[in-house]
Amino acid sequence: MQPHRQSQGGFNPSPINPLPRVVIALFAVVMGIEALFSLGAQGIVGGPQAIGWRLGAIQGYAFSAEIFQWMLTNGRWPTEHLARFVTYPFIHGSFTHALFAAVMLLALGKFVGEVFRGWAVLAVFFGSSVGGALIYGLLAGSPIPLLGAFPGVYGLIGAFTYLLWLRLGQEGGPQIRAFTLIAFLMGIQLVFGILFGGSRDWIADLSGFVFGFALSFVVSPGGFARLRERLRHD
Repeated sequence: MQPHRQSQGGFNPSPINPLPRVVIALFAVVMGIEALFSLGAQGIVGGPQAIGWRLGAIQGYAFSAEIFQWMLTNGRWPTEHLARFVTYPFIHGSFTHALFAAVMLLALGKFVGEVFRGWAVLAVFFGSSVGGALIYGLLAGSPIPLLGAFPGVYGLIGAFTYLLWLRLGQEGGPQIRAFTLIAFLMGIQLVFGILFGGSRDWIADLSGFVFGFALSFVVSPGGFARLRERLRHD
């Protein structure tokens, strides 16, 4: 817990740890953009043309597996299309989509941000977003654009899993237990996909988790030294 100073000069533990600033910033960007889309769709801001803001953003900033395959085939890498790797996490299909992603971002970002430095949280979020899009572009073969913060959020789940995995190892517990959360979440996605059908976004989500877990070996406090020592030992 973070201490706060009383007027008498003493210290009392604060009942709530403050959210890391980078997590608040990511949350603000996600919900700020979504607020513009939602208000524009209702005609509250932007005038008549605002109704098409979301569709225009999806066309211009969401990640497209088809465009990615075109870039691979032709060996051309236009900046406006490469930018999609880092812009798609901030474009969502609906207010509910954005809200769920933002709430999970706050929750996982808080847990991870209490241990990781701010730059490391950003590295996990964006690294997982890029990695998730890359694998999606290679494997999905889908014309449906990839959008939303979930691959980055799953990357934070990967970092959270890494912290649990590390703690269980230090305590001598079964480290496989650290993967309970991701198994549960992917199980839910599987059930919903079977019952209601679904897109192949799970490829990006699962890949984001793997990238987040792997990146944590390097960006966590003392992680690079720990990894180097383990490699030397092996």
